[in-house]
Amino acid sequence: MSAIKIAPSILSADMANLAHDLERISNADFIHVDVMDGHFVPNLSYGTAIVKACKGATDIPLDVHLMISNPDSTVDWYIDAGADLITVHYEASTHLNRTISHIKQRGCKAGVVLNPATPVTVLEDILDELDMVLLMSVNPGFGGQAFIGRTLSKIEALRVLCDQHGVRPLIEVDGGVGEPNAEAICRAGANVLVAGSAVFGAEDPSAAVEAIRCAGERGHLACGE
Repeated sequence: MSAIKIAPSILSADMANLAHDLERISNADFIHVDVMDGHFVPNLSYGTAIVKACKGATDIPLDVHLMISNPDSTVDWYIDAGADLITVHYEASTHLNRTISHIKQRGCKAGVVLNPATPVTVLEDILDELDMVLLMSVNPGFGGQAFIGRTLSKIEALRVLCDQHGVRPLIEVDGGVGEPNAEAICRAGANVLVAGSAVFGAEDPSAAVEAIRCAGERGHLACGE
C-alpha cells in the first residue's frame, strides 16, 4: 500500500450526482467532507445529510473537516452521521483537549486543523493525542484557491515537532493541491493530500487520484521516510 493517501474533497463534486462521482474515485483513501457554517468561514456548504449520503454510497473512510464555530457542541452530530475521522479547527475550539478526547471515546479518529497563520507550536500540548494534523494551505472557505508556498516550511516544522514527541499522526494538507505540487508537499513531510478541483475537474478523476499519488510518492521517497 502507498504511504501517500489521497482524499478527494467533495466540495468540488457534482452534488446532484454525488454517488456517481464517489464511484469515479473508488481508488481514493479518504473522502474529504468540508462542513462550513457561514460563520467560522465565509461560506456555507452542507451538514449531516451529506455525511450520511456519503456513508451510504461508499466504503471509503469519511474524513470530515469541521469548519464551524461550535465544534464542541455539534461534533456528535457528525459522528452519528458516519464520520470515520473528524478534524476540528484549533482556532474554533474552546476546549480542544476535551473535544479530541470525546471524539476518540466515541470510537472516531480525531485531528486538529491549523489555518495558514497559526503556527504548529500551538499543538505542543495536544499532539500526542492526535490521529491527524491538517494544515490549511489556503485560507479556508472556498475551493479553487492557490497554494500558499510557505506551507512547505510549516509541514517541515510539524514533522520536526512530531519527531520530538515520538509520534506519527497523519499530516494532511488541504488547499491548492494537485499533481504539480504534490511531490514538494510530500517531500516536506505530508502524507495525506486533499484535492478537490484537481480530481473532480479532471476528465478521469480516478486517473487524477493516481497521478497525484505518484507525484506524492516521489516526494516521500526523496524525504527518506
